[in-house]
Amino acid sequence: MNKYEVLGVVGEGAYGVVLKCKNKETNEIVAIKKFKETEENEIVKKSIQREVKVLRLLRHANIVELKEAFKRQKGRIYLVFEYVERNLLEVLEASPSGLEPLYIKRIIFQLLKAIYCCHQNDIVHRDIKPENLLISSNHQLKLCDFGFARSLTASTQDLTDYVATRWYRAPELLLSYSIYDKGVDMWAIGCLLCELTDGNPLFPGENEMDQLYLIQKMLGPLTQSQQETFSKNPRFLGMKFPEISKPETLEQRYLCKLPKKAINFVKGLLKMEPAERLTCKQALRHQYFEDLPEAVEFMRELEMQNDQEKRQVSAGVHRTAASPNTQQNVIRTKTSFKVPNYLGNQLNMQNTAYNYNIQGQQQEKDGKQMKKAVINHPKIQQSIEKLVPGFKEQKLNMNSDTNKMKASGQSQFSQQQLQMQQSIKIQNLNIIYNSNTYNQFQKKGALTKK
Repeated sequence: MNKYEVLGVVGEGAYGVVLKCKNKETNEIVAIKKFKETEENEIVKKSIQREVKVLRLLRHANIVELKEAFKRQKGRIYLVFEYVERNLLEVLEASPSGLEPLYIKRIIFQLLKAIYCCHQNDIVHRDIKPENLLISSNHQLKLCDFGFARSLTASTQDLTDYVATRWYRAPELLLSYSIYDKGVDMWAIGCLLCELTDGNPLFPGENEMDQLYLIQKMLGPLTQSQQETFSKNPRFLGMKFPEISKPETLEQRYLCKLPKKAINFVKGLLKMEPAERLTCKQALRHQYFEDLPEAVEFMRELEMQNDQEKRQVSAGVHRTAASPNTQQNVIRTKTSFKVPNYLGNQLNMQNTAYNYNIQGQQQEKDGKQMKKAVINHPKIQQSIEKLVPGFKEQKLNMNSDTNKMKASGQSQFSQQQLQMQQSIKIQNLNIIYNSNTYNQFQKKGALTKK
């Protein structure tokens, strides 16, 4: 902390305090989150570790930047963030009757972009509320406070239920579901949009039971699965919801406050069944944002990115389809291990050369037979005899000489042919030996690893 000058206190919470500070070397204004009792409190330690890990992964214009983290005396940890002037709660307090529709649309769209970045990395924020949305002087939103954020991986599917502030909690959180997904963030965004519209929380429940009652009063009953979970939850043992005599709809509550597209958008976010809620990508593409210039530009970039990904996938499929048959590309021996492709390619090259030689030999043989057939034809023989008297006797003498030459060179030709056959056999044996050697090596390696 020696290189920072404390200018004042920004906020204070259960785990520590946020200070406004100035870097003495660069004069940069930063926000430093100072935790108390870090070493003794395991909950605080886990929260800090989680926040640092997530913020190092996420880099986005609408997510607060973590500049550094350090530890000082008594084991206290300090996190240094970029400084942003105020949060959305302060903006809302300055306009208690609600914010301008266009301003709300821009804020929600920026929030969706930040959450889209989180969800693309399988991270759920779990604590979206006005206090955790920072607003700069040029109205840029920065999502902060990732202490409750979690990664949706196979090893961490059992999640804690008591996370988001009650007013923004989805039904599955209120019912203590241990497994939930990104839909909890989408529910919170729906609640937030309604609150920014008239300045009042959508579901200001005093406890979990009251919260669930207010939700059903506006959106209808819980799903069958949720009702069964409610009846089995010890927290709600012996409790029953009061009868809802006069249900209130979103259209009735926000008549003349929200346009039809905005109502439709909120309904898509506030579905009882998590699987039916809009995903972040679907929300970004909603008609509610069609008249927002930055939304049109963002969606164009997103479409270009999707097209590029599709082309990459398509190119991969074409490469796979254009590759040689697996049986040609892989030599199989008695073992079940595959031999590298270079051996298969060598065999393919040899087969090609062999086929080429066979074709050449066959063409040459066919040519000789055709020539012989033409010369031996009776009419051709008669014509040649007329032109060249004594041709028949010369031909017979030439054939006898040729037979003598063949007889004398037959032994030599047989020896050359035998050598070539042996050479081909040795070459083929080398290929099989190499493949078997590779398979044995692979098998030994696999056994060693085991």
